[in-house]
Amino acid sequence: MKKISIFSFAILAIVAVAFFSSYKEAESKPAKEEKENQTFQTVKPFKTPSYMEFAGESMPLSNFDVKERLDRELIINAYWHSIAIANMKRSGKYFPIIEPILAKYGIPDDFKYLAIAESGLKNATSSAGAKGIWQFMKPTAKYYKMVIDAEVDERYNVEKATENACKYLKTAYKRFNSWTLAAASYNMGEPRLQRLLKDQGVSSYYDVHLSEETLRYVFRIIAIKEIYSNPEKYGFYLDHSDKYGQMQFTTKTVNYPITNLASFAKENNTTYRKLKIYNPWLMKPYLKNPSKRTYTIKIPLN
Repeated sequence: MKKISIFSFAILAIVAVAFFSSYKEAESKPAKEEKENQTFQTVKPFKTPSYMEFAGESMPLSNFDVKERLDRELIINAYWHSIAIANMKRSGKYFPIIEPILAKYGIPDDFKYLAIAESGLKNATSSAGAKGIWQFMKPTAKYYKMVIDAEVDERYNVEKATENACKYLKTAYKRFNSWTLAAASYNMGEPRLQRLLKDQGVSSYYDVHLSEETLRYVFRIIAIKEIYSNPEKYGFYLDHSDKYGQMQFTTKTVNYPITNLASFAKENNTTYRKLKIYNPWLMKPYLKNPSKRTYTIKIPLN
């Protein structure tokens, strides 16, 4: 009787151990399977195009340094999805304004991508104090006779800022005989760029050693051009209707004081909010205009 009890106990112990082991295995199996079945978004490098140009000037992509710098900017800008989508949508609103002004001044159409590199087509303010879509510093804006005072800042006037950006680029092209160098000078200034070219005994943007910001600057513009010109190649799918529409407006020329822009807006069948959206260069809720300058105010159409 005693032997049977010991034998039975041993059998029960073996069964218990087996049951516990199988329970632990079953408990850990779902977690293990879940880990093995995890899927990740596919991330892969883009094939660098064999030929690229900026403003009709070809890139020397046989140069390993040039190829790697371009590759870096393609990766960064193609995988910066939120910024790229937002910029593509804003291009529908601002490119129709910028493109004809570039054409009027004989500036290559590729320079519209410089505005994206500068500001993302927003009336931004940089840490250095540059303002507007074209990021003019105050002294440069004053040089081009843009009004900047307590009531008005024409750096936020997209038409005037674009025209003056064209004037700068045209002058820079005459100095360097290169649109690529003209673009680089927009970032760092003409005199400094010319001095570095002379000191290093080179004549190409792709050969001169510059600050990290300017070394990347033109490559960023070219990468933006490539991605935004071929969005589906880089995984972006936008219908034309996804882009913001062109601003529809009439204009009103004023050379007199406006004591209350909200009342002025109401008199012209719009709102103060819409008036400010269309005329971000108006800095106050009034336009006293003591100098009696002539301004063109956009009146939004319903």
